[in-house]
Parts: sequence; structure tokens; C-alpha cells
Amino acid sequence: MTHRFGQFEFDTESGELRRQGRGVRLEPQPARALGLLLARAGDIVPRDEMRAHLWDAGTHVDFDRGLAYCIGQVRTALGDSAENPRFVETLPKRGYRFIAPVEPIAAEPADLPSTPLELVPPPASRRTWWPVVGLIVLVGLAVIWTGRQGMTNPRPIVAVAVFDNESGSPSLDPLARTAADVMVDRLTAMGLGNLGVVGNTPSLRTVRAQRDPAKVKTETGAGYLVFGQVQPDEEGVRLVVHLIRLDDNTHLWVTRVARPLSSLAGIEQVVADRLADAVRLHVIERDPAAPRFTR
Repeated sequence: MTHRFGQFEFDTESGELRRQGRGVRLEPQPARALGLLLARAGDIVPRDEMRAHLWDAGTHVDFDRGLAYCIGQVRTALGDSAENPRFVETLPKRGYRFIAPVEPIAAEPADLPSTPLELVPPPASRRTWWPVVGLIVLVGLAVIWTGRQGMTNPRPIVAVAVFDNESGSPSLDPLARTAADVMVDRLTAMGLGNLGVVGNTPSLRTVRAQRDPAKVKTETGAGYLVFGQVQPDEEGVRLVVHLIRLDDNTHLWVTRVARPLSSLAGIEQVVADRLADAVRLHVIERDPAAPRFTR
């Protein structure tokens, strides 16, 4: 089903958003949020319904941050604003509503022949062979399907550990506490079909000095671990994030972002965007040329 509104068209099957025929970038999870809002255009979609639609029961995230991120990405893609909405209206503590007129466009059926086809029964000799041929085809398809199932890799799982405050300043404890949740939200927004994200198990809530990567792998089933530190820096504060592969504890990627104490707002989002790119390259695409460090 395709929904048309204003200058936009959105394909609910592919998650593709187009403006005047040209594609508009929208991540999978915000695209799912837009699809739900369009399907319920004119109605209030409660926050709990949005949550059930975007996250499965086994995903542990800061729901408020994650939902705000998804709706923010939808508004950015549509050129909309929360203050003067043309498309997505926020109803505080209740939910969201798509307020623009929406025109559903059903897929056009394939052209059918103008005259009915005449069915001619095959010769008796051919009728005898049909069941055998059909059985061979079915067996062949089953073998191909089984082979493909064996070749298909399950989606990778990334565990996100609590960040450590190594700055010596208790005032930065909130930054260390919330940074991991921001990373979980950002990775989850990449789409559950691409990635599994775990961020709320006991082994992930221990400080780095006491954390056992083998226990993290056993407890979460993850193949990769994200962890970070809040550290002192010449500029003020530095946020460091690491991505390692748990099979061999190999460091795949690291980034560092430094800011003055007076300009820390949004530092987690900057790092989270870098992390999402690194996970896409190193974990999902497994690109051997992926950079090991992002500045």
C-alpha cells in the first residue's frame, strides 16, 4: 500500500519515502512509525501502541528518548515542526496524530488477457508423467530452501554496557548514566530486522573493571559489545566509545568527542550517530575496509 500526502508518497511495504518522485532518507524504525501514523491518519495513536509497534518485548530501551528520536526523524524527513505541525501533531501524554489529508493508493492489478484461455487436456502419456514431475520440482525447491536457510546468518546482537565516569567529577555521573541509553536508542532505530540490541542485563550494569566479556556474551547472546567512558580532557570533557567483537575481544572501532563543560548538550547524540555508522559497517555489512577510528 502506498500513501500519498502533500508532495510525498510513502510505501508501507518497502518503507520508502519519496518527495515528488525522489527518495527521502528515513531510517527503518522511524519509517515504521510513519507507516503506523499514516494507517491511522486523523486518529490519535496512543504512546503505548507506538511502543508495541516499534519495539518487541525483549528490547530494553529508554522509551521516551527512543520515541522522541523516531518522531523527530519523521519530522525532519517531512520538513515538519512540533511547534507548527503540518503533518505530525503531538498530543502531550496521549500520543501522536497524522493531521494532513492522506490518499491511499492500492497497487494496480496485472493486466489480464481480454479473452479466456482455452484449456486443452494433455495427451494421456503426458498426464501419467505430471505427478512425477511435480514431485521432483517440490523436492528440488525444498532442497534449495533448506540450503538457503542454512546459509542465512541470524541477525547480529550488540550489547551496550553502562558508561564509566572516569572524570573524577560526580557532576558528570548523569552523563555517564544516560549515554548508554542514548546508544541503545540509536542502534534500535536502525531496525530490528538488521540488529538485535541488549542494554539491560546485570553483566552490562557493572563497571568496566569488574565486567567479564565472556559473561556478557553468555548472558546476552551478543556477538559485539559497546562500552564507553567519560574522561577529563584539555577542552573539558571527553566521551569515548568502543566497539569490540566478543568472540576474540578484538577492538573493531573507537571514537572520542571532546567538549567544554559549558557545551556538553548533545554530545551523546554526536557519539551515537558515529556509533551507528560503525555498527553498520563493522557488524551488519562486515566491511573489511571500515575505519577503526572516527574523529
